[in-house]
Amino acid sequence: MEAIRKQASKLREQVARQQQAVLKQFGGGYADSVFADEGEAQQHSKLEKLYISTRAAKHFQRDIVRGVEGYIVTGSKQVELGNKLCDDGKKYGVENTCTSGSTLSRAALSFAKARSLMEKERANLLKAFGTQVAEPLRAMVMGAPLEDARHLAQRYDRMRQEAEAQAIEVSKRQMKLRETSGNGDMISRLEAAESKLQELKSNMGTLGKEAVAAMTAVEAQQQRLTLQRLIAMVYLIFV
Repeated sequence: MEAIRKQASKLREQVARQQQAVLKQFGGGYADSVFADEGEAQQHSKLEKLYISTRAAKHFQRDIVRGVEGYIVTGSKQVELGNKLCDDGKKYGVENTCTSGSTLSRAALSFAKARSLMEKERANLLKAFGTQVAEPLRAMVMGAPLEDARHLAQRYDRMRQEAEAQAIEVSKRQMKLRETSGNGDMISRLEAAESKLQELKSNMGTLGKEAVAAMTAVEAQQQRLTLQRLIAMVYLIFV
């Protein structure tokens, strides 16, 4: 999975370099300036970092859930075996078949009682792990806020690519107009392309801000909730 992610990242970088080369080739004013805005560049960089951060936190949360669930399954089996041992001890202690005394019977009953309390505490701990650790983290991993924020970021990326393509189109039309005498139709088409580009840039800026805000909120929630659940797990074990 990691190899696929790295390959996809490498491919995106290659595409970006190719697009920049095309932009320079057609070198109109729009081509060089569309993504030269520092604010937009910072916004794009911030979104990429947020996407990586929230993805890593999601995977960590999922790993915790899987680990806790595995611990619960194993622990439940141990509780089952422990309770069986308690039952055996109680049975021997109650029956007291020894003809020379009851020392072992009393010890068996005492052991069974103590062990039963231990297994009850263990069962309660496993239940708490499920309700206080695994379930909240699973809910966030599967929750709508994370997916909604990621969809906003993905929409922003698609719109950014569309704006890049439109910038190339504008530059082509500018160059063609400079190389020819031009006519009303060519000018109208250029103006329409420029208008569409400006609209894309405006929408891209708005969507980018929404995506950054949503992803930032999700990142903060991930960090806070995961830390709280880890602390809760330590507290449950040692208190």
